[in-house]
Amino acid sequence: MTAPLSELPSHVPADLVRHFDLYAPIESADDYQTWFTKLQAAGTPDIFWTRHNGGHWVVTRGEDFEHVLKNPETYSSRVNVVPRERLMPIVIKPIQLDPPDHTRYRNLLIPAFSPKAVVPLGEKARALTIELMEGFHSRGQCEFVSEFARRLPIGIFMDMVALPAADREQLLEWVDEMIRPTQVDSLEAGNQLMQYAFNKLQERRAEPGSDLLSVLTQAQVDGKLLEDEELIGMFFLLLLGGLDTVAAMLSFIVRHLASHPEARRELIEHPERIPAAAEELMRRFPISTLVRVVTQDHDYKGIAFREGDLVLMQTSAHSVDDRLFNQPLAVDFERKVVFHGTFGSGAHRCIGSMLARIEVRVFLEEWLKRIPEFRLKPDQSLRVEPGMVVAMPHLELQWDVATSRP
Repeated sequence: MTAPLSELPSHVPADLVRHFDLYAPIESADDYQTWFTKLQAAGTPDIFWTRHNGGHWVVTRGEDFEHVLKNPETYSSRVNVVPRERLMPIVIKPIQLDPPDHTRYRNLLIPAFSPKAVVPLGEKARALTIELMEGFHSRGQCEFVSEFARRLPIGIFMDMVALPAADREQLLEWVDEMIRPTQVDSLEAGNQLMQYAFNKLQERRAEPGSDLLSVLTQAQVDGKLLEDEELIGMFFLLLLGGLDTVAAMLSFIVRHLASHPEARRELIEHPERIPAAAEELMRRFPISTLVRVVTQDHDYKGIAFREGDLVLMQTSAHSVDDRLFNQPLAVDFERKVVFHGTFGSGAHRCIGSMLARIEVRVFLEEWLKRIPEFRLKPDQSLRVEPGMVVAMPHLELQWDVATSRP
């Protein structure tokens, strides 16, 4: 889905305009995250304007990524998608709120993602990883995205919120259409998901259990129970954050390992390096797109920002910035990284980052034990479907069954 080109606003100079369409598929032999480094090498302005998807600013450098995300009074989360017409008819809390309101709703979710809560989820992720691998191990091949990457995180999410496994495929279909739309009018997927969430929340209000949805139906903010609209928004946040981001990241990670046997063998021979390797791989292959709306006229870096302008940041702008990282495209398992932008920054930094780290680490531990020597299916170019989450629709892997173990 590509929106028509917008008119150039009077405050945007023509020399700051560049081509950028968030929803245009990309096919090449390279990896998507190098796109920003190519822009940087070509002398592209740190911040430029695109006329696609309603017209918006695009941030290409980590320092500006940090500036925008750490100044919510100037760059608000209330519009967090391009084009703005794709905003859901409800406010998704807390992600579309700014501090201090954001903090009150975020605090309701923190216990579910605390170290105490995440450790047992990690063991469930381990068991599910092994179960999924057993389903295709003996074939010597798999389509990684559909047979593994998308099934692991949704399995964990559905366990957290006690949803029936039979609903998995429908939920994935709705999420796909919302994040990487294929139709000009794809809001129907969001409407159907809203109705699904409403029905499930009513069930939990009537018969609450110990799952996260039940906990939220009993939670209070400022002494009041959450309203249905607030609960549906939080359901959306958990669903979209839990299903798609880890699946997309795993696909990029496994593609790298499949095509870099030396990196794979380093982890096989030194499994103690896996935690550091997981962090480095997540830094190198970020997949999220963040959007903010300007709340007041101001100048930044000599650029005139006007109230209502949208500012788009892909997490790659931080994680592969050569001003922040030496040889940012290199995957170095000994890299000493204090902070990277894969999980965002500021008050809205991803609350599920600890769970994502565990899922990636568990995947590396269990996959490399069972399928140490795997490769990409020949003649397979990389196709990427950008959007609010950058993802691969397909990734074919092969291995020799004789060299692997169940």
